[in-house]
Amino acid sequence: MHSEDTSRSLRESMRITSVNVGNAETIFHGRQSMRTGICKRPIAGSVDVTELGLHDDHVLDSDHHGGPDQAVYAYSADDYEWWENETNRDYPAGLFGENLTIRGLPGDMYVGDRLLIGDLVLEATSARIPCGTLATRMQDRGFGQTFRKAERPGIYFRVLNPGPVSSGDSVTLVEGDDGKVTMLDLFRFAYATSHDADQLRRWLEAPLAERVRGKIEAALERLSAA
Repeated sequence: MHSEDTSRSLRESMRITSVNVGNAETIFHGRQSMRTGICKRPIAGSVDVTELGLHDDHVLDSDHHGGPDQAVYAYSADDYEWWENETNRDYPAGLFGENLTIRGLPGDMYVGDRLLIGDLVLEATSARIPCGTLATRMQDRGFGQTFRKAERPGIYFRVLNPGPVSSGDSVTLVEGDDGKVTMLDLFRFAYATSHDADQLRRWLEAPLAERVRGKIEAALERLSAA
């Protein structure tokens, strides 16, 4: 357990407020169009979650999204309320392309922290970094910068134990033993122009998503070359 907050899993009352899946769709903004699976919509009933994600959920850009280390994307219902208060617009569940909308999801999770949802076990692996697809989805070319400033990225998970999930399920946080790197650490790393080599080496000891691990290793190589 992380020594600075060993009771967090007891204090947090988490619950799934929406389970969202997406089909392949073409979305447009101005003259730009793209084929994507980002348009997730809430569904009723139970959905099976495997090591590659939710049943019938579509991931088109497999170079940057999906796969075993980023099989499930979760976003906080509380953060959606923050966006609504900040922008005076509606933010329905699934708008950011998340599979699970969770009330009480902490934004300060560490890589290696786990969520227990019945038989389903998820392990946090990385933060979401915004891309042009999200900006197109939001109909705002500058939304990537807005998302960056907000520092409410949501969390990717790998599936350690498959199982069903449905809206209304309770969620238990189990903190990992690593405590080396948080979601905000990784989110800020994506934009940083300088890095600390010792810190990056410590981060590599955590169970990171492989895409993120590769970027950290590349940053270390650049530091060594310099």
